[in-house]
Amino acid sequence: MLVDGQNGDSIRDIMSMEIQYLQDRHSTGKKILEFMGAAAPAFGMIGTLIGLVQMLKNLSSPESIGQGMAVALLTTFYGALAANLVFLPLAGKLGIYSKEETMAMEMILEGVCAVAGGDNPTVVREKMQTFVSQGRRQEIKATV
Repeated sequence: MLVDGQNGDSIRDIMSMEIQYLQDRHSTGKKILEFMGAAAPAFGMIGTLIGLVQMLKNLSSPESIGQGMAVALLTTFYGALAANLVFLPLAGKLGIYSKEETMAMEMILEGVCAVAGGDNPTVVREKMQTFVSQGRRQEIKATV
């Protein structure tokens, strides 16, 4: 768009819309994983109820009580394990990746708009450095 001679405002409008839709797509996947993380322990509890019913059904034979109790305890464990070791960490990781990608796109947006506005290269560099931590700025300045 910049090469085609678009002005900075139209570039900003289009790229901002793209960033917004990117965030919406990413939040959908994150919400699904968060829901699964919240629902997994509940499904574990349902398994616990099934195990307890199986155990109570066979109270007349003491050797089968242990099997029903094992099912009851394992399903609770698996529900908590799935939530806390799979779904919730994945949702958190997706959130981190989404923020990184959004920041990269916002950085590109600011750089392109600065170039479109005819800013001095030093000004463009300073604008880009606002997206980077202080330690990383020193590292970058040493290489430029």
